[in-house]
Amino acid sequence: MNFAGTEEYVATKELQMAVNAAIRLRKPLLIKGEPGTGKTMLAEQIAKALELPLIQWHIKSTTRAQQGLYEYDAVSRLRDSQLGDEKVHDIGNYIIQGKIWQAFESDRQTVLLIDEIDKADIEFPNDLLLELDKMEFHVYETQQLIKAHTRPIVVITSNNEKELPDAFLRRCFFHYIDFPDTVTMEKIIQVHYPGMRRKLVQQAMDVFFDLRKVPGLKKKPSTSELLDWLKLLMADDIPADILKDRDASSAIPPLYGALLKNEQDVQLLEKLAFMHRAGR
Repeated sequence: MNFAGTEEYVATKELQMAVNAAIRLRKPLLIKGEPGTGKTMLAEQIAKALELPLIQWHIKSTTRAQQGLYEYDAVSRLRDSQLGDEKVHDIGNYIIQGKIWQAFESDRQTVLLIDEIDKADIEFPNDLLLELDKMEFHVYETQQLIKAHTRPIVVITSNNEKELPDAFLRRCFFHYIDFPDTVTMEKIIQVHYPGMRRKLVQQAMDVFFDLRKVPGLKKKPSTSELLDWLKLLMADDIPADILKDRDASSAIPPLYGALLKNEQDVQLLEKLAFMHRAGR
């Protein structure tokens, strides 16, 4: 079992090594990187490449670790008892399996994605230490011990919004997805838009990487935003020369709404363009 990327996902050699090392070590793979660098898609492509089922658990600020294991629906049981339903006598009818339980009980190995773990409470990772380490947990209401039939390939993503606990980090294999260089970015574009005019790609990439270098940007445009922008450039049949002939006095690129996501960054570019014109 070896991951080498897919036709839809350009994985660098370093990323391939990280995925395969985590699989061999039987440890969760912790992936960090800028938003839009393909962290979530990585789990999808690992599942596709290895022909394994994918179970996705997308974390929110209100998500509790217990929800990944199971939940006890006491409200439904109370309602059914008031209605005289016979199923209230079996508490197991009110145990709802979480994503981790589903992965543990799968008949075959799965890829389990725990997406954006840093969105949750700071104690969230610690609350899963034992379960992900031993691949088992107790259901206290039914006195069941749930053990993984086959250890899932666990992929955990983080946008670095919060520091993760040291005890949790020790149990993971870590990899940081560097922002793609121009060569890797061109490969990514080729995967998504194989017939795109090379001249337009080159000029768009020049504008994109120049934009990322602007000091003070609140949010640098990401890979996914570049792909959206290219799609719009193709749809509107924007000539590459329009991008090539731009200078610092017209700092905001056409269809900028695909690249810039807040008014502060737009205002910053407008200010830089004004300063350049005033300095002529």
